[in-house]
Amino acid sequence: MRTYSILFIVVFLMHTITLVNVTIFNGEWNGFVLLFSNILFLIAVFYFGVEYRANRKTEA
Repeated sequence: MRTYSILFIVVFLMHTITLVNVTIFNGEWNGFVLLFSNILFLIAVFYFGVEYRANRKTEA
């Protein structure tokens, strides 16, 4: 998969869990949603960093 596809999937998941929390659970799970969104964000940043370094080394 391309890097941008994975990053868009992560953003989609973050927005989806926020939407589900607000609409179904009436915002009762804000702490867990925030924690899960932060974990997804850190995974995406780590993945992007790994891919960026790998592509930078192959271009040089």
